[in-house]
Amino acid sequence: MAFIDYYKVLEVDKKATEAEIKKAFRKLARKYHPDINPNDKDAEKKFKEINEANEVLGNAEKRKKYDAYGENWQHAAEFEKANQRQTYYGKTGSHEEFNSYGRDGDDYSDFFESLFGNSGRNRGRSQQFKGSDFSTELHLDLAEVYTTQKKTVSVNGKNIRFTIPAGVENGQTIKISGHGGDGIGGGPKGDLYITFSIENHPDFKRDKNNLYTTATIDLYKAVLGGEITVPTFDGKVKLKITPGTQNGTQVKLKGKGFPVYKNEGHFGDLYITFQVKIPTNLTNKELELFTELSKLRAS
Repeated sequence: MAFIDYYKVLEVDKKATEAEIKKAFRKLARKYHPDINPNDKDAEKKFKEINEANEVLGNAEKRKKYDAYGENWQHAAEFEKANQRQTYYGKTGSHEEFNSYGRDGDDYSDFFESLFGNSGRNRGRSQQFKGSDFSTELHLDLAEVYTTQKKTVSVNGKNIRFTIPAGVENGQTIKISGHGGDGIGGGPKGDLYITFSIENHPDFKRDKNNLYTTATIDLYKAVLGGEITVPTFDGKVKLKITPGTQNGTQVKLKGKGFPVYKNEGHFGDLYITFQVKIPTNLTNKELELFTELSKLRAS
């Protein structure tokens, strides 16, 4: 596989800060996302490279290894161990000691044979390494994560169908084991990490498991009381208005909020704030009645 310069993929400088890398990733991920570029193979390939680059450069420890060892960054520990031992045996001045060390099947010899191959002899076994982890973003709206459902994402040309539990939060990341890069030397596959980006709802604001919304009532219901119908994510409900309800009054509907993540049957609460609508464009008769009413209240 040809070496990919992750810095060029994300279009950032090698001295880029963590925040700059994150910003670049989000910008490019939106630009090349499969949902934005359906049936575009070039965009799909670019999207995969962007995710792979972010997986490495977005992690401080992985980035440090990548800067030091390039495409072999995942084997940094083996390189460092091998270099330390090579230095040690170089100091002995004994070529025989080095050869014996190799014949004993120690990690140093096996590691380089597994990585670069050895046509002169067969060591009998090869090192196994876990494949690279992949990461991607999945964009959903608030209504979609109110119920448990199945979604499909495309990774390296393969469609992966998985279940999203109700109540998942914005920015939350889940792991799907075994759907990352192929392992080396027969090692296990890496994992796939999916981060959820959940869009705001026009009528409801979410705060963890609670929902907040507003309901407009006219002046007459605010003064005299009555009944209104309000929407929830679980259908519409009727709500009684107490006579003399003030503008900004808040009521709570217990259990009508958002589902609790991985806790089936448990929900947060829905908080409704009343906004009293003052009538406009009053007729002469209405003005007369309001004037008379104001006089009664003043007496």
